[in-house]
Amino acid sequence: MVDQEERILVVESDPMVSDLIARQALTPQGFNVKIVSEASSAIQQAVEFAPDVVIANLELPGLSGKDLMVALSAQQIDIPVIMIAPEGKERDVIQAFRLGASDYVGSPVRETEVVSAVERALKQVRARSERERLSRKVQATNEQLQKRVRELTTIFSIGKAVTSVTGQDKLFNTIVEGAVSITEADYGWLLVFDEREDVYILRAFINLPKSLAANLNKAWDDGISSLVARSGEAFSIHGEAIEQFQMSALGKAALIVPVKVKRQTIATLAVMRKDPNEFEPSDQAMLEAVSDYASISLVNVRLFQAIDERAGTLQAAVERAMVSERAKEEIIQNVGIELHEPLVSTKDYVEKLVKGELGKLSNEQVAVLEILDQKLHRVVEIVNVMTMMHEVTSPKELAEVSVNNLVNQALSRFKNFSAQNRTKLTAVLPSEPVLAYVDANQIALVFDALLSNAIKFSPKNGEVVVTVKGDPEEQVHVSVKDEGQGIAKKNLKRVFDYFYKIDGQTNDEVGGLGVGLTLVKEIVNAHGGEVWVESKLEAGSTFHFTLLPKEAV
Repeated sequence: MVDQEERILVVESDPMVSDLIARQALTPQGFNVKIVSEASSAIQQAVEFAPDVVIANLELPGLSGKDLMVALSAQQIDIPVIMIAPEGKERDVIQAFRLGASDYVGSPVRETEVVSAVERALKQVRARSERERLSRKVQATNEQLQKRVRELTTIFSIGKAVTSVTGQDKLFNTIVEGAVSITEADYGWLLVFDEREDVYILRAFINLPKSLAANLNKAWDDGISSLVARSGEAFSIHGEAIEQFQMSALGKAALIVPVKVKRQTIATLAVMRKDPNEFEPSDQAMLEAVSDYASISLVNVRLFQAIDERAGTLQAAVERAMVSERAKEEIIQNVGIELHEPLVSTKDYVEKLVKGELGKLSNEQVAVLEILDQKLHRVVEIVNVMTMMHEVTSPKELAEVSVNNLVNQALSRFKNFSAQNRTKLTAVLPSEPVLAYVDANQIALVFDALLSNAIKFSPKNGEVVVTVKGDPEEQVHVSVKDEGQGIAKKNLKRVFDYFYKIDGQTNDEVGGLGVGLTLVKEIVNAHGGEVWVESKLEAGSTFHFTLLPKEAV
């Protein structure tokens, strides 16, 4: 049996023939059959009945079967037509084929021939319908793919802006442009919370009328964003429901999402359409993704500005400071106070990002973390130097310490930093612990300074090797070897001078105050040891220092 929707129109003036075709041959097969006796009626039924196949006699009263073919073609009705033709009408059959007939059966009509001809014609109809269905499906899929590509492209551009742009105005405009594009909206705006004034400020917009655009960087309430800010939930509204809000003057459909850090709403992102075309759940999902980037950008912009300003001020102050004890104390006191707030703030925001409190980390977010970590490491390095300057007067808590343990602890501290720089850390240690009588905290600072320099100046995929040698009767000998660019012979004598930086050896990414190696020398000398360096350009550097065993102290 076939689908009841498959309809056959029979155009036959002889009731005996039409009955044979319809009642005896086709209806038992499950076809929906309609009979007309003349071509003029067939044309009308071709429109109203919408048959899948037409069976027509060539010799109809009035208009012939060929006339019917011409009429159907003129009406642009594309239906397979099976002609009934008696013997001796081969020329007419050929003309019918030229006019578009798909098949023919001979007269007198036989049931099996009719059914076979109809099945052949329906195969064509079904194949064409399937092609059209697949074509529509492919077209719909392509439209969805193109939309998704546009969405992903927009998200990518916003993510790139978040990680590369630090200017607030440009960044906010990029976010709002992306929000409007990704949701196919007509308007968009970003309101940022001002904690000092306890109001939301219009920071960026797209296509707002001049009367509203004048509120840029001023307090503004669209009537709904304040509700979204308090609830912390996205809100979509359209049609008559929006009439009660003042934003209805702009359009008939709106979608507003909160921009949050943890549970606190720090901004709202809104888009609007002129017509009442409701925003779909997919629009909300994409806008919430954009709001996540907006959240990160707000945190990053503030953090970058604060760190850059503080780090620049502090490093300039340190480099101008004198090396006297009075200068040391002033630097420690002033810089310590200034560094406390940015360090705490930086650690807090980095922890939020690492813990995923701002959302799942993407590649762009990982890039942000790497930038933040570099800046944090720079500030921490300054603090470490200040601590070393304060602690270096003389060893305070001497005790018998395993140098092997000090090395392993130092390598553990620098595990993440070396991984970020793609530097391999290796320790070559004696099987038995090598003991020295030292202040463990101060010697730990020596390892920190030497490892920090070795990693910073090592090439990607380079190796830093820490070697320890010694026995109870001899000095303990420690070396830290890197595969960096090395130091020119003329500079070797000055590497331990205060504030000395070798030309071409440091850059903005590496940073450094130029005091670490000096303090390394002072700490080791205070323990009765010596420090020296061996290096050649393009061949790496090896820093050596010695410590006294317990019996020699």
